[in-house]
Amino acid sequence: MELRTLEQMASSSLEMEDRHSEMKIDFKARLKTLYPMVNEDETPLPKSWSPKDKFNYIGLSNGNLRVHYKGHGKTHKDAASVRALHPIPAACGLYYFEVKIVSKGRDGYMGVGLSAQGVNMNRLPGWDKHSYGYHGDDGHSFCSSGTGLPYGPTFTTGDVIGCGVNLIDNTCFYTKNGHNLGVAFTDLPHNLYPTVGLQTPGEVVDANFGQAPFVFDIEDMMKELRARTRSTIENFPIHDSHGEQQMVLHRLVSSYLVHHGYCATAGAFASSTGQEFNEEIASIKNRQKILKLILAGRMSEAIDLTWRLYPGLLESRPNLLFLLKCRQFIEMVNGSDIDYNARHIAHTSVIQSTNPFRNVGEVNGSFDSTADEHNTSDKNSCNGLQNGYVSDDVSMCNDLGSGLRKTCGNRNAIEKILDFGRELYNYSQMLVHESGSNAQNKKMLQDAFSLLAYANPWTSPLGWQLDPIQRENVCAQLNSAILDSSNMARKPPLEIAVSHAKELIQLMSRSGLGSCAFANIDDIIMN
Repeated sequence: MELRTLEQMASSSLEMEDRHSEMKIDFKARLKTLYPMVNEDETPLPKSWSPKDKFNYIGLSNGNLRVHYKGHGKTHKDAASVRALHPIPAACGLYYFEVKIVSKGRDGYMGVGLSAQGVNMNRLPGWDKHSYGYHGDDGHSFCSSGTGLPYGPTFTTGDVIGCGVNLIDNTCFYTKNGHNLGVAFTDLPHNLYPTVGLQTPGEVVDANFGQAPFVFDIEDMMKELRARTRSTIENFPIHDSHGEQQMVLHRLVSSYLVHHGYCATAGAFASSTGQEFNEEIASIKNRQKILKLILAGRMSEAIDLTWRLYPGLLESRPNLLFLLKCRQFIEMVNGSDIDYNARHIAHTSVIQSTNPFRNVGEVNGSFDSTADEHNTSDKNSCNGLQNGYVSDDVSMCNDLGSGLRKTCGNRNAIEKILDFGRELYNYSQMLVHESGSNAQNKKMLQDAFSLLAYANPWTSPLGWQLDPIQRENVCAQLNSAILDSSNMARKPPLEIAVSHAKELIQLMSRSGLGSCAFANIDDIIMN
């Protein structure tokens, strides 16, 4: 009987933990949906009340979301308030929180609002400078003054009071039970904190900073602000009487198409706008061939074609070659770059071009198998990788045999992966010897080799490397290097302009300009 009771308690505890975990995930997702432009590493969102930034008559519970009054409540001097743990980030654009009145207590002298850091907490919000509040006992709004103005209805037990801050217009509005009561305050300063105040015994309120869906439809108001910001951007007056800015835009588009190898589209666009190519058609097509091979996962062919079409490019950029070879290793594990049926390419060596590997075990253009004998005693095991590549927290050989068999399907493919891995490790050591340690290269190699530790690398924590989308970064880096070697821009001006625009939005956020929340560059470009 006791054992069954213990099992039931354990099961119930696990269910509660699962629900708590799901709530955390939902909360995080809800905040990201509401405030997508907020970088919480720089400007954390208010999520609870501060256990320090409060008057001592305030008690907190329920994860610092429930506030109760524990003072005497005899006069207004017994009032007490608490601020949220963090101020409202400007990048919210429109911020909103709700407070449920669990109990109005003796007199219902409660205030919901905002205050700046340093404002006296021995008051209801709204009584001091840079403090703003909506009070439940009389329905008045208080703006940095002990004298209130008629604003909305009173509120009591069971009511839900919402407070919204429009960081574009610097205004504040309130809601009661889901109904908008209109603008209460204007010309608000930056960096205000959500604040609540209580004054008489028995008063208890619960805060909702997004932990649960709001009673008021704040998303609908956000859509209106987003549309308004979008309209402001699209209708911004541009004086271009001589067509100079139109020509600049044409050049931006043309250079972008040429840069990324959209040959036919670039030609048609140039013809219709009177633009000229800054690169020969043959060169564009060459880059296009290489990038298509990479996007198909055929890295060995892409590297070989790069050697032939752009001699000297990879020799002068060993870190780029290392990136390409790491990607080739990943594609071999993925099964995209292993020649199962010897259809197209006769691999004389797993690493195709050996010029950069001289003095690292190379003999007559191919690797001497004795060069890494100190690393391995069995070509069909992973000892070479394990002994040659030390990792404190990744077991390279864990379930390696079954993992590689699922990945490759035959012994020959497994041997190719292991041989290639040894040679890739040797190359990494040569780079360290010649240029010093490179943290990025080290991590790249560790992540790639760690795929071998899993029976099913696709579902492993490092399986993201096998996602075809990861090939796009490799394409971008090789494409930029090819253009740079031809004295052309590494990045198209259009992409640079977009990057500048995104950085300006970040600067707007740091300067407290709320419209940055709805000026999403990617959305504007895509739509």
